[in-house]
Amino acid sequence: MGNGVLDQLRRFDAYPKTLEDFRIKTFSGASVTILGGLVMVLLFISELRDYLRVEMEEQLFVDTTRGEKLIINFDVVFPRMACGFVSIDAMDASGVQLTNIQHNVFKRRLNPKGEPLSDPVKHEVLGTLASEVMKNKSLSGEEPAAVESAVLDPNAPPGCGSCYGAESPRKRCCDTCQDVKDAYQMKGWRLMSLDDVVQCQEEAKKRREMLANQEGCQIYGYLSLNRVGGNFHFAPGHSFTIEHIHVHDLGDASFENVNMSHTIRHLSFGQKVLDRTNPLDGFDFASESGLVMVQYLIKIIPTTYQKSDGSVFETNQFSVRKQFKNVGHRLTEGSMPGVFCQYDFAPLMVKYSEKRKYLGHFLASLCAIIGGVFTVAGLLDSFLFHSHQLIKRKFQLGKLH
Repeated sequence: MGNGVLDQLRRFDAYPKTLEDFRIKTFSGASVTILGGLVMVLLFISELRDYLRVEMEEQLFVDTTRGEKLIINFDVVFPRMACGFVSIDAMDASGVQLTNIQHNVFKRRLNPKGEPLSDPVKHEVLGTLASEVMKNKSLSGEEPAAVESAVLDPNAPPGCGSCYGAESPRKRCCDTCQDVKDAYQMKGWRLMSLDDVVQCQEEAKKRREMLANQEGCQIYGYLSLNRVGGNFHFAPGHSFTIEHIHVHDLGDASFENVNMSHTIRHLSFGQKVLDRTNPLDGFDFASESGLVMVQYLIKIIPTTYQKSDGSVFETNQFSVRKQFKNVGHRLTEGSMPGVFCQYDFAPLMVKYSEKRKYLGHFLASLCAIIGGVFTVAGLLDSFLFHSHQLIKRKFQLGKLH
């Protein structure tokens, strides 16, 4: 009974075996076998690499979300502009203005060869050395008092430094150069000269030394701004706001000592993504003339990355268009020296999803490789064997001469 069942099962054998004595092994068969094995190994390695590789699936959506903050990472080198003359400001479409940004901004002094002269320092350490000489006309229309070396407020406490006519209930003493500048700004006046201001003599000396050294500056860090369109810029001099008007005080650096040549080592918006380059990374701008306005018109595209493990993080890509303008020696409201990055958001967002092949798909491909190569190799071996036998018989019959 058992042998009969086994005999019935043998009928379903799709791989009948021949006896060893009836098998013929040939040189062509061995060659085809080795070649087929090499092809299988190469195709297996290729399929394995494809299985292990993470594919990125790209999808495009209308952007209906807005985050609270936009993180801007930057690293810019000014090889011919001293750190004390460079300020960074930002403003956005909602009306927010940030002048002389100090938080999370670092500066490093460089020599003319681009080598560091000091360790990075916080921006506020250098910020007071930028503003020196102001324009004659005040923004408020009120004529400022003349700067004299000994004009004191009679109601000021003893030992109080003079504000040179700009005393007010909020600021009655000006003990430092910055106090004098702040007092004039509070009045809406422009200080005509600092030559006779006792509090500014030391600062003027440092400024002259800085100009003589012709140092460069590396500015890096990040900004946290509202997630709306706006701009941030690097400009020479000292900036401040009076009655919602953004003002740049260029001082003595306005003509002779301004050179906006720069190298953008890095600029990105949001989290950094490995294996992703940004359009402005490594961009170099060289200028021989002083007062040049450099504009980078940036279109930000919100981007979401979804990893294969299900984690999601958001960042931004961007495209950029460059504009350069020589402003000469005539400064206007919409034309001043500096590096301006104007950005806006695209109405679309991109979503990248990591995709991996399923194990079943890999095994199916592997079986297809083995079966396909084995079948093709068998057909090739059969063709070579029968061709050889046919030629051999004809040769024996003398039909080949």
